[in-house]
Amino acid sequence: MAKKDPKRGKSSSARSAKPKSHASHGSGTRESSAGGDGEIRRLDREILKLINRRAQITIKQIESQSSPHKALFSPVIDESLTELIQKGNSGPLGEPAVRGVYREMITGARSLVKTLRIAYLGPAYSFTHLAALERFGSSASLMPVNNIAAVFEEVNRGHADYGIAPIENSTDGRVVDTLDMFTRLPLKICGEVQLSIHHNLLARCQRGDIVEVYSKPQALSQCREWLSRNMPQARLIEVTSTSTAAQLARDKFGAAAVASRQAAVQYELQIIVADIEDNKNNITRFAVIGDEATKPTGDDKTAVLLQIPHKPGTLADALLSIKKNSINLTWIESFPLKGPEVGYLFFLEFEGHAGDAKTKRMLEELERKAVRLELLGSYPRSEPVE
Repeated sequence: MAKKDPKRGKSSSARSAKPKSHASHGSGTRESSAGGDGEIRRLDREILKLINRRAQITIKQIESQSSPHKALFSPVIDESLTELIQKGNSGPLGEPAVRGVYREMITGARSLVKTLRIAYLGPAYSFTHLAALERFGSSASLMPVNNIAAVFEEVNRGHADYGIAPIENSTDGRVVDTLDMFTRLPLKICGEVQLSIHHNLLARCQRGDIVEVYSKPQALSQCREWLSRNMPQARLIEVTSTSTAAQLARDKFGAAAVASRQAAVQYELQIIVADIEDNKNNITRFAVIGDEATKPTGDDKTAVLLQIPHKPGTLADALLSIKKNSINLTWIESFPLKGPEVGYLFFLEFEGHAGDAKTKRMLEELERKAVRLELLGSYPRSEPVE
């Protein structure tokens, strides 16, 4: 009777019966492995050819345009590609992974024509940085600035081709600084990025040792209930960004940050608790800021600034024009006029493209009723991404 190997729980005769020679070609496992390696190498060579062929065609298309620099940012093409991936991806790779491959392939090809300069609300690994990477890829020259006004200024002065800044959050609502800058500078919304925002408690110490929690005001607000229930002993301290919070958590014992997973990796922090946002459908929308119009896709939004006479019923009359033309108004905000003039300036966003017949008709009606009507841009509607 065969003896049991005390370490492996198998009989010694069973083990000794297996050939030890690496030269044996009778092993089904080795043949399967070799066959798999060969197929992988063949596929890699094919993928490499296709990637470069795709890049060549992309470059040729851009250079054939009358204004090649405008073709470097193409939200219409980007959104149609996103739709293709959503409908055509059968797995096993998830949509974010496949989208990332396409994004880097296409933005890498575009950068061979020209490297786009993108101003964003920094620092690196803030959520706005992640939105910039999502839209423009790592081949773009991403330029962090300290505040939203600086994003607009860099684009307006020509130091950046585009800017990206938060415009709305599903928990906290409007981002006032972004909307205010549209009243100050003649720039347009060329696109949008919607990110699902997941906040994490990051630290280098144990949870019980945390006495301070740092983050930007919006992030703390979006985790207010969780922090109140689970970290009542910790003092909440506002800083300029989630990345700054992560740096403090790295350098200070007893400190934690509310920030992204990417910040945890960058600043070598542990994720003490993941996904602590109160609203699990927490989404921030970011505006892509530039100075050019985009073509219609059939699934667009349009934003305008509207000033109407400060008289009873004038806002109702303006909204009636929107209703009469069957336009779906999705967002309205009001701001008091600056200076001695009395009244309000309204930010409106609605479904449709400024080039659509009914949208064009509605805008013409609004203009007749307005003191000021400024088109901020039409752009493809985007879906939230992780």
